[in-house]
Amino acid sequence: MTTGASTNEGAVDAWRAVRDDPDIQFEPIAPPDAPETPDWLLAVGDFLAYVFGFVARGFVFAWPVLQWVLIAVGIALLALLIARIFGVPILRRREKSDADKASVTPDRAEAQALLGDADALAAQGRYGEAVRLLLARSIGQIASRRPDLVQPSSTARELSRLDSLPDKARAAFSAIARSVERALFALEDLSERDWHEARAAYADFALEPR
Repeated sequence: MTTGASTNEGAVDAWRAVRDDPDIQFEPIAPPDAPETPDWLLAVGDFLAYVFGFVARGFVFAWPVLQWVLIAVGIALLALLIARIFGVPILRRREKSDADKASVTPDRAEAQALLGDADALAAQGRYGEAVRLLLARSIGQIASRRPDLVQPSSTARELSRLDSLPDKARAAFSAIARSVERALFALEDLSERDWHEARAAYADFALEPR
């Protein structure tokens, strides 16, 4: 028992010695005073509060109408997304004016020169070469006037579906494409009738009255 009492008294003495040590701080330190906010920063805060408050009040005031606008925009975007997924052509380029379409028509002298060269081949019975000549040089004529329409990989069938071309130009490429594709893929020799059909379609487009 004496040993226990001595131990407790020793612990108390040690605690008091620590508490009495002036080098150890036991009292809580008061926090420093908060710095004063500059007047200019208070002014900025007041200005922002006014601006955002005005915007918030305007948003609340316009919400009955704005909610329907947002719903309409959402529906339109959803419809556009569905159309893009299923390939529905909702948005098409505006059809070119007649003046823009007419700009692809070759010069009359150039068209007549092409028909003259093709006629010379047809006169020798080389109808397939005559039609292919019409195709190659007529595509070149379009490309020289509207390079935005013709790409290196463009085919006559693709050109025949371009809304930017006049109806007669698309009809000419369609007629020529049918003959050339039949000669290439079906391995058929083109007849005089095929040649006259392609020639008439090209002449109807290239030699139309200006």
